[in-house]
Amino acid sequence: MTLNKPLIVTAGEPAGIGPELCAALADSDFARDIVVIGDAALLDDRLQVIDLPFPAAVIHGQPDPANAQTLLDGLTLAVDGCRTGRYAGLVTAPLAKSVIADAGVPFTGHTEFLAELTGADLPVMLLVAGDLKVALASTHLPLRAVPDFITAERLTRVIEVLNEGLQHRFGIGNPRIAICGLNPHAGEHGHLGAEDDAVIAPVVAALRKKGLNLHGPLPADTAFTPAAGHNDAVLAMYHDQGLPVVKYAGFGHAVNVTLGLPIIRTSVDHGTAFDLAGSGKADPGSLLAAVELAASMASR
Repeated sequence: MTLNKPLIVTAGEPAGIGPELCAALADSDFARDIVVIGDAALLDDRLQVIDLPFPAAVIHGQPDPANAQTLLDGLTLAVDGCRTGRYAGLVTAPLAKSVIADAGVPFTGHTEFLAELTGADLPVMLLVAGDLKVALASTHLPLRAVPDFITAERLTRVIEVLNEGLQHRFGIGNPRIAICGLNPHAGEHGHLGAEDDAVIAPVVAALRKKGLNLHGPLPADTAFTPAAGHNDAVLAMYHDQGLPVVKYAGFGHAVNVTLGLPIIRTSVDHGTAFDLAGSGKADPGSLLAAVELAASMASR
């Protein structure tokens, strides 16, 4: 498809595989529909590039915190371009959170940084692998912090953002959403934890009264199976409850989508892969899928 406005792609951590993944975009059907932000010296000269040279030398597999601020400047520039209507959406190659943190910048991930830039009150991470869509009620938290984090107020808002995103970004009129329980067997009626009956079930019931097509809380070990019926999306309560299913089903071509932002944003489903940087063995499948999905959402 041809877009009226290009997508903006950030090339990611330069010592990782991001720049070489972007090279694959030059050979794709979307080459005319993208602009890449990064160090032009590291990118294919067939791409349209906004050149942001890095102050420190780039060595494959050896990230330098001195380059962190340039990476964040590129993200900020890309978001500004999307918000002013210059670009149809944002696609991000992977960053290394620890490298940016080592530069003295508090950074928990793309999702949270983009939410701060855009003033979004509650971004929701959605992973897409073909027809499988899995959203997260919490993202990068220690497991022991999750139960206190998932309050009724937060869960209500997460489900509302997910429902709205499925409608407006994916064109699903009345999305059917399966809600996972927090505890094994969704708490087993309180015998394996109180959160499912005390927090999750009342939220689901209240939102169903408002017309949302919700089902749950369901045991997470069956929420993804045919026994749960067809669902347009599944909401997992924490990172490793939902991500293993997505990675198993679609590693290498899954896409990370951020809902709740005023802009379209997609990303790859993997990290910087420093061990593969410069080897020519990195698989561009997820980045290509992220561009394709962003283009589809933008055209809609």
